[in-house]
Amino acid sequence: MKMLGITAIVVLVSGVAVASYVAYDLGTTFSANAVALDGEKSVPPDIGAIKGGVNMLLVGSDICEPDFAGGFGDRCSDPENAGERNDTNLLLHISDTPRRVTVITFPRDLMVPIPSCVDSNGNDTSPASKQQINTTLDAGGLKNGLACVHRTISKLSGLDIQFAAKITWGGVIKITDAIGGVDVCVANGITDPDTALNLAPGTHTLQGYEALQFLRTRHGVGDGSDLGRGSNQQVYMSSLARKMVSGQVLGNPATLLKLANTVMSNVTPSTTLTSPTLLVQIALAMKDVPLDQINFVNYPVLTDPDDPNRVVPDYDSADQLWAALAANQAIQVAGQRDDAVVSATPTPTDPATTDPATTDPATTDPSAAPTPGATSGPVQLPKNISGQSAAQQTCSNGNGYNG
Repeated sequence: MKMLGITAIVVLVSGVAVASYVAYDLGTTFSANAVALDGEKSVPPDIGAIKGGVNMLLVGSDICEPDFAGGFGDRCSDPENAGERNDTNLLLHISDTPRRVTVITFPRDLMVPIPSCVDSNGNDTSPASKQQINTTLDAGGLKNGLACVHRTISKLSGLDIQFAAKITWGGVIKITDAIGGVDVCVANGITDPDTALNLAPGTHTLQGYEALQFLRTRHGVGDGSDLGRGSNQQVYMSSLARKMVSGQVLGNPATLLKLANTVMSNVTPSTTLTSPTLLVQIALAMKDVPLDQINFVNYPVLTDPDDPNRVVPDYDSADQLWAALAANQAIQVAGQRDDAVVSATPTPTDPATTDPATTDPATTDPSAAPTPGATSGPVQLPKNISGQSAAQQTCSNGNGYNG
């Protein structure tokens, strides 16, 4: 839902830290609001010493801030909708050398085991064997919500997640404006009365509230599910990544400084993420990653046998993703959710391993099944893991334009 602002951090760090943190004092609001993570360990100042790569949890909060609550209808006006939910959950993985970046989206309707957390009063909450993942932020409250989401996804993924950050709806709007908007392609137009979004077919530069509408839309794309929305958000994220590494942002010191200040004022970090040296290290690690090695993937799920409107983890497919990341292997996403996304450019192939004259098309088709025992080229993920790379230019497959 708020994927925009959160993912802005994913790629903005690559330029913001290097260009701005030398002259920017992080010891103010950013550090003051930092949250301690469960089992937090001392993090070395050089991320090269973090074995297995860097993992960062990025959480989008739907809390109703006074300055923006008027634009969100029943969510912020109906008392029954009180509380704060983590409707966006992203796990950013930066591999060891050679550097690759993978962003995994966990849908808000995912039913998972929820461990005991510490609430705002310092009391332990009751664990749940199966509960919707977007309840974990509220379970920990304003003080410990981020830590509760971190504990839940750490247990689900089995990964050591060293860093975490949270952003709100208002932060999404401000960060989008700080970079001058993001261009998105809309194939069929989008009409969604729930978010009041109405976009004609074509390319749009989304800014402010309209960008948030696009990221929140669910009934305007695909089958109306959160899965379709997650894939639609990847249209935005891939475009965001391309803009971040372009001269419009990384090559513009004024934009970088504005972006740095906006992030510092609108992001709640974990205490492990407040070191200027560490932020610069993360920036340098991401700075030169090729676009085709920046991948946005959806965590694999199956329909919940107890509720067709919810999903449960596909652990077998997820294990293949975790194994590829642990081995620092290049990955090839099996395909996109065609109901929500359409390709504007062909899926890139690895020129080092693809010879058009000799290659079997089944091994390069991104929708083909993985090749057992393959040892060269990128690892083809299971079909149940959809997504795209930042090199792929895609369009939102809207439900039509009501002009």
